[in-house]
Amino acid sequence: MDATGVSAFVLCLCLAVAGAGADLTPKPVPRMQAVPQPYQQVSFQRDNKEVARYHFGPALDRPFIFPIIGPSGRPLTRMGHPHDPEGHGHHNSVWVSHHDVNGVDFWSNGRGGRIVHQRIERLADGPDAAAVVSHNVWLNTKENKVLLRERRRTAVHALPGDELLIVVDLELSAEGADVTLGKTPFGFFAVRMAKTIGVHDGAGTIRNSEGGVNEKGVFWKRAKWMDYSGAVADGVIEGITLLDHPANPNHPSIFHVRDDGWMGASFTQDAPRTIKLGEPLRLRYGLWAHAALPDTRTIEARWADFANLPPPESPK
Repeated sequence: MDATGVSAFVLCLCLAVAGAGADLTPKPVPRMQAVPQPYQQVSFQRDNKEVARYHFGPALDRPFIFPIIGPSGRPLTRMGHPHDPEGHGHHNSVWVSHHDVNGVDFWSNGRGGRIVHQRIERLADGPDAAAVVSHNVWLNTKENKVLLRERRRTAVHALPGDELLIVVDLELSAEGADVTLGKTPFGFFAVRMAKTIGVHDGAGTIRNSEGGVNEKGVFWKRAKWMDYSGAVADGVIEGITLLDHPANPNHPSIFHVRDDGWMGASFTQDAPRTIKLGEPLRLRYGLWAHAALPDTRTIEARWADFANLPPPESPK
């Protein structure tokens, strides 16, 4: 090797040594992350472990969240009715839908209404929460006509003790003309609990903010919140509290709840409502995934925290 080659070799060696000793100052890794997955899904992860998943594939009748993982690592929701999987195939764990939108059924599968994903506006990670902002259209498939445009923000907040607070913000805008939401107990926000949590199958319990207990005491009653708790394993009690936000137009919501493991916040159980052109309907619902059987004072405090959360960010 000539002098030039030796000099070049020495220079490279010096640079390599200098590089090996360089400082690395990475940014903090977000504890909560919204991680894209194959087949149009987003995995919500806490410390690299999945706690919930958002599904929005083009073949679906509607987007939904499944699973929701409780503090013990076990799922708190399920897909479908435990004793009628075909007839209740539209029970998609946690979902948004409505039985009567200008007369079109978006609640059932294959009845003319589909909520079709359009795009992801934003994925956000952070130390305490992760979120996905998505856009959907409510499509009358029989006429290939869009009735509503929807912007949805799904955020998963980490709480102490491996508990979660999931917040879903909806903005529904009429397309072309006013849209009437018919009188029905089915819609907008619904949860199908795990089989073992249900009152019938697992001897679980339902409670609401007004002191009602189980289906007989809470069915079609107004409340700020509805809690469904039961066993997820021998000796392990967990549950979900469905929270209605005080800014929702029908607050306190009427709740449609059954001992078979289903609960929903009914927006038009008492009367039809109209979404006027140019006047979007905004709704916010929360799900507290918790350990044990919390007392009402604890649930009230969690509802108050939820009620005082800042509004979602504006569209980009």
